[in-house]
Amino acid sequence: MKGRPALEVADIFREHGPAWREAQRGHLSLAQLKVMSAIVQCRSAALGGHVLRCNGCGSDQVAYNSCRNRHCPKCQSSAAQRWLDARQADLLPVEYYHVVFTLPAPIAELAYQNKATLYGLLFDMAAETLLTIAADPKHLGARIGATLVLHTWGSALTHHPHVHGIVPGGGLAPDGKTWIACRPGFFLPVRVLSRLFRRRLLEELLRLHQGGKLQFFGEHVGLADADAFRAWLAPLRRCEWVVYAKRPFAGPQAVLAYLSRYTHRVAISNSRLIALDERGVTFRWKDYRAKRRTRYKAMTLEPGEFMRRFLLHVLPGGLHRIRHYGLLANGSRKASLALARELLNAAPKASGGEPIDDGPSAQAPVFVCRHCGQAMIVLQTFTRGQTIRAPPSS
Repeated sequence: MKGRPALEVADIFREHGPAWREAQRGHLSLAQLKVMSAIVQCRSAALGGHVLRCNGCGSDQVAYNSCRNRHCPKCQSSAAQRWLDARQADLLPVEYYHVVFTLPAPIAELAYQNKATLYGLLFDMAAETLLTIAADPKHLGARIGATLVLHTWGSALTHHPHVHGIVPGGGLAPDGKTWIACRPGFFLPVRVLSRLFRRRLLEELLRLHQGGKLQFFGEHVGLADADAFRAWLAPLRRCEWVVYAKRPFAGPQAVLAYLSRYTHRVAISNSRLIALDERGVTFRWKDYRAKRRTRYKAMTLEPGEFMRRFLLHVLPGGLHRIRHYGLLANGSRKASLALARELLNAAPKASGGEPIDDGPSAQAPVFVCRHCGQAMIVLQTFTRGQTIRAPPSS
């Protein structure tokens, strides 16, 4: 099993967080403060836990509870696995494509001041673009489905909102009687997607402004004026917007492997951290503007700046960062996938992969020994702030 990383985001918050919070008093939201507290307390005695004993080697271990915060680097791997187990049943025997929709930098700045509104708009316009172009008989002429995942960061922790779309390569005909597949290796024309995405998002952005649904702070205060906002939008109608389509995945398992890396990713994983010393926080990042061989670099930030950048990506409460559209929409997914499998002559796949024995012995253990890999039993459960008693002798 993997051991604990030498350096964690929690270590940075623990060492430098108190002084920085005091210096930033009044400038941090309650949600950001809660994220800091959750990450520091995660898998520590502060949240309680269990005393365990291994059935194999007999060793005793203490397992502390997780914070389960969706921004915590330590909690997301298990959450991702649970989500993936449920998604296996949704895979179809077709090519899958990866499409990325990115907000231009000026709108990204505005999105930071209106997270819930503009992140939601990014989701909806990306989905509408995919479904509209796919339904056009000139391109595919089918009703498709898509899973969209929101990321708000660049590799250097800067604010860079974009959505990753995972899309089956085909869809149902308008009459629902046949499956229409994409041309092998080609999904939809990127230039057409980009133009429609740009037009529709700017139209909806203007509508939100006219309805008084946008807030403006700092250097953007002047954009509250209708004429100033229209003038600000004008250059964005002429520049190219980034919509990127990657080559299809190499089979359903590659789709799952990709999803496991992207669906529950946080702004930075503990594995990317290199050092915390007198120079600051050093971490690995990927410079996409550099040549492929020299893209991976190290960056050092002052601890306060590192924490500021990390907390840029705290999402508003209740905002879902994974959403399903079209054939994969939650309300109709089961029926749509059943019809698609029937038309593709594909048998339904059991959730969680291959069928397994329903007997109790086949169930995966909740706790596994880090030494020998055998199942562990719970000797004692302790709650927040409760003192751990010594485990009983064998």
